[in-house]
Amino acid sequence: MLTAGVARTCLTPFWGVELTGWGYYIERRWQRVHDDLNATALVVDDGQCQAILLTLDLMVIDAAFTRLTRERITHETGIPPEAILLTCSHSHNAPAAGGLLGVGECDPVYEDWASRQAATAAILAWKNRQPAILSTSHGELVGHSFNRTRPGGLIDRSVTTLKVSAQEGTPIAFVVNFGAHPTVTTDWRPFDVSRDLPGEVCDLIEQSLPGVIAMYVQGACGDVNFLREYIDELRHHEPARLIASVALETQFDPAPMHSRQVSFASEIARLPTRRWSREEIQRDRDEAEQRIRTREASNWRETIGRSMTNRPDDMVNRHGGDEVKAVMAMARFHIEWTDKILADLETRPEFLETEVQSLRFGDLYITSNSSEFFTPFALDIRRQSHVPELMIACYSNGRIGYLPDAHDIQALSYAGYQSPKYCNQFPFTEESGPEMCAAMLRTLERCR
Repeated sequence: MLTAGVARTCLTPFWGVELTGWGYYIERRWQRVHDDLNATALVVDDGQCQAILLTLDLMVIDAAFTRLTRERITHETGIPPEAILLTCSHSHNAPAAGGLLGVGECDPVYEDWASRQAATAAILAWKNRQPAILSTSHGELVGHSFNRTRPGGLIDRSVTTLKVSAQEGTPIAFVVNFGAHPTVTTDWRPFDVSRDLPGEVCDLIEQSLPGVIAMYVQGACGDVNFLREYIDELRHHEPARLIASVALETQFDPAPMHSRQVSFASEIARLPTRRWSREEIQRDRDEAEQRIRTREASNWRETIGRSMTNRPDDMVNRHGGDEVKAVMAMARFHIEWTDKILADLETRPEFLETEVQSLRFGDLYITSNSSEFFTPFALDIRRQSHVPELMIACYSNGRIGYLPDAHDIQALSYAGYQSPKYCNQFPFTEESGPEMCAAMLRTLERCR
């Protein structure tokens, strides 16, 4: 017999904590709480094996945060760390736990508290287990997101759901998985604490199913945004309503699960990278030093700022329209980045190790990695795994930045060239994504 439990705790930061993302050295300390951030946990137990899905309304988490939170959960529940999946909504109106250079300072006191709150949600869910019925299904959301890296680029339209009901049939938990950047409200509410679209989807599902606790699992959205027309005070509700509608429709008349098995698998993927050249580093540093010395702001879009943002004009707007201030922030970034990378440029291994993890709840599989995953890789996993009910969870158990495909690596784009800098990493190569896919497929196979 399957048992399951669900619980939620609050992650809303205390006063003075910075929100992460959106721009360099903006010092975006929050001013209002639009809606509370949450840690939400689901524990599923088949009598022999237990696993935990823990969704966090944070922008990113690092491996140290994951390790500490898992230790706290394992100490109380006995569930092994490899069976505990931590995954972020990636809201840009939330803090990070283990941050990114220049785009929001992390607060160690908040990070520790957030870890305790996340662990508490998991422990309470474990204590709340009751006999449960699970159903899973999927639908599609077509025409409301786009590939932001190339015209007509691939997107993953899959909306995958899991409904957990008490034995008498009352729903107690509902999980939704979709992949698109949750930045629908950030541009016009930049100083508000908010879950953004993932939170609105959860709220809509909870309104439709009283008593349910909803969870949002962020998919492969490294190269995908919602249509820009939704970034509007009047229209921002539309994509959340569409996703919630599709999600609820998938579970209108679900087929019973064929399996009641709970399983998990984890491994360390070893991703190839390439060492930064001395020429690349020195070029960035020389320009940054020259601009700081002279406060020169001309032609920055073609040089120091070429790959620093997907939308250069936004960089200036986010610094109050002051172009010199924006360029000085970019120059400061390159001084601090080059200081960090030069510390071990020659001795650092030319590969990156990161956790890949998969869970199985009956017929539903969840496979995860710690990157901002690109869509072609996600679609490749769907095709090769032959798993009809599959959630792809990104921003999970760590943070390694964007994992781009060959197109963006060759273009030296924001994802391919800037992301490694603010993550203090070497750039990925064209072989990195396929190696990540292979590791994810191996963990899925081990869950069967």
